[in-house]
Amino acid sequence: MTSKEKTLLICKLLSEKKGENIVYIDVADKSSVCDYFVVASGRSTTSVKAIAENLEEKMEKDHGFTPARRDGGREARWVVLDYSDVVVHIFSDETRDFYRLERLWEDGKNLTSYKD
Repeated sequence: MTSKEKTLLICKLLSEKKGENIVYIDVADKSSVCDYFVVASGRSTTSVKAIAENLEEKMEKDHGFTPARRDGGREARWVVLDYSDVVVHIFSDETRDFYRLERLWEDGKNLTSYKD
């Protein structure tokens, strides 16, 4: 599976669990860490936690992918799942508004809003 295919699969799984404002950012030419960032929101910390847990479960059970690293599950204001070539950031609305992560990487050409 290519990095782009994995990214689109992740976006689809996030959307199915009510992830909101899903975008993916092609950072392959800007970072040696990964090829894509996926950024999504949940309405509450409970939602963020549920979205992250569902993504982990579906990626492992149905597709054989486990994150190399996971962070932020305890408070669930911002959960990061590192799938090596794709890093997923799931935020509560207020935390996403505060950090505005996608603005750090977006140059107008590499940010795509996901629509299912």
